[in-house]
Amino acid sequence: MMAVFQTAERMLPSALRTALSPYLHKLADLLTGHDEKSVSQRMALIAFAIRIAGAALAFVSQIVLARLMGRFEYGVFVFVWVLMILFGNLACLGFPTAVIRFLPQYEASDNHDAVRGLNATARLFVVAVSGALALIGAILLYAFSGKIEHYYVMPVFLGLIAVPMIALGDVLDGTARAKHWPIMALSPTFLIRPTLILLFMLAAVLAGAPRDAVTAMAAALAGAFTSVLLQYLAVTLRLRRHYPSGAKATEFNAWLAVAFPIFLVEGVGYLLTNSDVIVVGIFLDPEEVAVYFAAAKTMALVHFVYFAVKAAIGPRFAAIIAENDRSKLAAFATEATRWTFFPALAVGLAVLAAGQFLLSLFGAAFAEGQVVMAILLAGILVKALVGPAEVLLTMADKQMLCVYLYAAALVANISLNVILIPHFGIEGAAIAGAAAMAVEALLLHLAVRHALGITLFALIRRPAALATTNGAL
Repeated sequence: MMAVFQTAERMLPSALRTALSPYLHKLADLLTGHDEKSVSQRMALIAFAIRIAGAALAFVSQIVLARLMGRFEYGVFVFVWVLMILFGNLACLGFPTAVIRFLPQYEASDNHDAVRGLNATARLFVVAVSGALALIGAILLYAFSGKIEHYYVMPVFLGLIAVPMIALGDVLDGTARAKHWPIMALSPTFLIRPTLILLFMLAAVLAGAPRDAVTAMAAALAGAFTSVLLQYLAVTLRLRRHYPSGAKATEFNAWLAVAFPIFLVEGVGYLLTNSDVIVVGIFLDPEEVAVYFAAAKTMALVHFVYFAVKAAIGPRFAAIIAENDRSKLAAFATEATRWTFFPALAVGLAVLAAGQFLLSLFGAAFAEGQVVMAILLAGILVKALVGPAEVLLTMADKQMLCVYLYAAALVANISLNVILIPHFGIEGAAIAGAAAMAVEALLLHLAVRHALGITLFALIRRPAALATTNGAL
């Protein structure tokens, strides 16, 4: 790899080589270095690239599915699939992140027995819990099938079968992340699974299957099983090269003690992200769910500005906090909010301007979702005014504040959805979502000001930190 960069550098004109040489050397170090910093930066870069590619793939696949099924059946499918993804993520009870926490620790101490025990226990525990919950869900579905709209019954049943695979995939993702294998961690969920779902759906339709939500959920089930099986084999075989078969040490209580608080934190985040689609599905017909999901999915393109900034500034926040310099932290935090807000404003306005065209790709009936896009953009921009405030709080060891704030935003989101959707439909859901983002932004602003003494707002002219005797944190 280094030879490739050296060859490319020699081929450049002398003036351009002089200008670009420092950046090429930095890029070469990032892509070929084996130190901890290079590995972490390389993993972040690969993760970001996969997320970008995955977002594009998901957007295209959703357009194709909407075109194939029509508004009603597509609405049934997206409601059920979002519900099952959420169910599978929550059923892990925080174990994927616990694996990320403990596996490097055991590896550093050459405790291979504990590594084998952790991997085996996490997989078995998550599959057992998610399988039991899915079985309970199937029993409840059968018991209350008469009170559930008939078009949801079979898709939900098929989705419940997929839940253990979704949960197992999350654990395998955590294992691969802990070993710094980002491609193996992320590509099954963000690249392989959506590709397989689309291919299985197209194959089923070409074979004469009906273009409905049942066929789509069967394709999703097949895609989930296939992608997780491939990931399981790849991760397991690669782990065996590092940790040959041997005894297993189990520290289940210690693992659960770490995993459960993580479950509470991540669970609130998952619910906050998906609660709007679920509440819309409960109150409104599938046609409205389809339009709302398409509008929200399209406007979600703006969130990649935040994702990019978040991926870049976490380590810098941690380094400045270690220096104990409040003024420097306030200056950098203010810059980070500007990096978030102004690009989000530009991207958001561009997406909104193209909204009619982008929504029409899903079908002519989806164009009415542009109002939803405009309302959601307002909420996204309000949230962008405080930038990655939760990253700052987390790096300052104030993560429990984030949990409380997310919980408050979640309550606001669900409450406003329940109040507004019956009266205003999908526009009410968008207002509820935007208002919840505004509540979250306000609470984050107040939390940063109270905990760190920093006024975090993208539109202030100069960074503001509360006066202290020595500028220390």
